[in-house]
Amino acid sequence: MSLIENRAAVGPLHRHISLRAEEKILPSVNEMVKTLRPEEPLHCVRPGVISNTAHAFSTAFNGDVLYAVKCNPEPAVLRAVWDGGVRHFDCASISEVQLVRRLFPGAEIHFMHPVKARSAIREAWMLHGVRDFVLDAESELAKIMQELSKPETAKPDTKPGLFIRLALPETGAAINLSKKFGAEPEAAIALLRAARPLAGKLGLAFHVGSQCMDPLAWRDAMQLSGEIIRASGVRVDVLDIGGGFPVAYPDMDPPPLGAFMAEIDAAYDALQMPGLKLWAEPGRALVGGGASVVVQVQMRRGHMLYINDGVYGALADAGALRFRFPTRLLRARATQGAPDAPFGFFGPSCDSLDVMHGPFLLPDDVAEGDWIEIGQLGAYGTCLRTAFNGFDRAALVEVSDRAMLETAGYELPES
Repeated sequence: MSLIENRAAVGPLHRHISLRAEEKILPSVNEMVKTLRPEEPLHCVRPGVISNTAHAFSTAFNGDVLYAVKCNPEPAVLRAVWDGGVRHFDCASISEVQLVRRLFPGAEIHFMHPVKARSAIREAWMLHGVRDFVLDAESELAKIMQELSKPETAKPDTKPGLFIRLALPETGAAINLSKKFGAEPEAAIALLRAARPLAGKLGLAFHVGSQCMDPLAWRDAMQLSGEIIRASGVRVDVLDIGGGFPVAYPDMDPPPLGAFMAEIDAAYDALQMPGLKLWAEPGRALVGGGASVVVQVQMRRGHMLYINDGVYGALADAGALRFRFPTRLLRARATQGAPDAPFGFFGPSCDSLDVMHGPFLLPDDVAEGDWIEIGQLGAYGTCLRTAFNGFDRAALVEVSDRAMLETAGYELPES
């Protein structure tokens, strides 16, 4: 018997609540709580919101849209993205590649992690039809070409798509994604020149950072990309402008989607490279508003609430990054109500770092047994869950509610 027991890194939550066929999607979170009275965290996916948002982004963007699977690999979410018209997927691991290929045999999969295991390169190429790989170093270029030229993997009539990841200056985004990955401009120029004769398709890629509120960040990055392409002296087929497109949070109100697209379109025109295709890799922007988590209050101490989910579960961003999320109270009993007050949360684990300061606004009479819906958790709400302290139980339902907080440019039509 093997001593290794594999645990799937990408997959659905532990339980998907089974409903009668005619109730595949519940009408609302309120109805769900009334019906199920959940005592464990419950993820409420809004397929209609996700599909509408994916369609809105794809319509506004003048290029190919690659959904960043790392943001939320839950199959119900991936199906909603597909239903919104997205056919390209940005994968960062072989597990993500396997998941997307299993769900969507006809999808276009792109391996956009700059550092990959050799076995992952081989399997993606041979078994899953992946043809595009990103890199930011000479050693990674050599690794990719070595693995694709082996007798068991070689396809003499097929060259890979090779994408050079460019590091960017600070953009003011919530999370800087150029500290870990990306080639500096001179190195990117050299990599473009080295990759051109090896590539069936050559691209330059960048990422302005996660939750970037400034549309001008894309304009500046595209201008820099144009300078690098011209300096390389080689033909570049694709400019991948990455993700980072923001969604609304209680203390973050981004410009509407159209403001970002206007800057991108203007920057593309200024490049004067009509043969250059554009790609984008949105994650949070497509699914952020498409899910919420319902938690239950287990104890109150002043204005700190002990709840049954936390930073080791769906609320990692509320801890380390101090993101504030929209909240609303779902009462376990009939009361008169009270004015809102600021609260913080303690998660269920015994770790004192399992704390989310917020502040989160809730009626001041919130009590043990009440439920709280926490919104904007379609992004990184399910995929960062851990099994720490044994608090890994969670379930999922699909509901037809609107997003708790809508981002300009993605709104659903009035029903």
